[in-house]
Amino acid sequence: MTSQFPAGNIFGMARKLEPGKLFYKSAPALGLVSLIIALTVVWDFFLSPELRITGKFFTARNLGNIFRQQSEYGLLAVGMTFVILSAGIDLSVGSLLAFSSVITATMVEAHPSSGAAYALMVIALGLAGATLLGAGNGLMVVFGRLQPFIATLAMMSIARGFAFLWTRGRGIDLIGDEPRIMEFLGADFGPVPVPAILFLVSVAVSLVVLHKTRLGRFIYAIGSNEPAARLSGVPVDKVKILVYTICGFLCGLAAMTYTARNYAGRPDDGLGFELDAIAAVVIGGTNLMGGRGGVGGTLVGALIIGVLNNVLGIRGVDPNLQRVLKGAIIVAAVLLQRQRKFR
Repeated sequence: MTSQFPAGNIFGMARKLEPGKLFYKSAPALGLVSLIIALTVVWDFFLSPELRITGKFFTARNLGNIFRQQSEYGLLAVGMTFVILSAGIDLSVGSLLAFSSVITATMVEAHPSSGAAYALMVIALGLAGATLLGAGNGLMVVFGRLQPFIATLAMMSIARGFAFLWTRGRGIDLIGDEPRIMEFLGADFGPVPVPAILFLVSVAVSLVVLHKTRLGRFIYAIGSNEPAARLSGVPVDKVKILVYTICGFLCGLAAMTYTARNYAGRPDDGLGFELDAIAAVVIGGTNLMGGRGGVGGTLVGALIIGVLNNVLGIRGVDPNLQRVLKGAIIVAAVLLQRQRKFR
């Protein structure tokens, strides 16, 4: 009598329920929970009552600030996830943000009292500027045959130079001059900041694109094995250009929320933002060699960095030490990925 449960299916079910894989997939979320507990509850246990921050951290206003401040980094990290999944890297995201921000700020400054139609046009131009430069990254990688590191390093300098040329090196303050659409981008929708909503929407859309569309399958295939993807008929060049274009668009969207939050646009904005974006992607479990990971982990990775910055800031920790900790976390995340690969 034959069994109605073939052995192959049983072993397949066993592999799906393998504790190690389950733990690895949930590791970013577990890390976020552990970080919050360690930096607030556990640390406060050893301090005197007047030095404890648990009551300051777990407030609606503070949690909203974390989402608001991480929204720009999170949008950059979502774009970076697309690039890294295709086995690339983008070092120009901070410069693209600065370029898009100064375009928006200068045009708002030129006509501060214009209506919503003009404001929408300004935002469209800001988004277009970052998107075109992002596409330029893809063109250099595909047609110039440059390594992504070199191409985006060059674009980092080009975009920053364009930002300084556009503003002639000056910063642009918009206090009292911002149109309503800019006020909206920096406002709250109920208890949730609008920038956080844009970040979460970008995560949701990216999840659908990566896991439910041909483009997503193509991106994972290219990151896993580009020569095999080419032989399988995947339009590798088109997908690569599109990936960097998507990253550029999200840089422009981050620039809109950044400009609205700070009421300013400066050519030196975004310095070091690429570090936070890459850190969020890596901490979220995406493999730097491509082909494995996703934006769900990036969301958790961005929140981990946000919680770390927030708690250390409340405790008055030196910002330079915070940079050291971020670098150490990136190294630890990459080492864990390598260990999993060897296993």
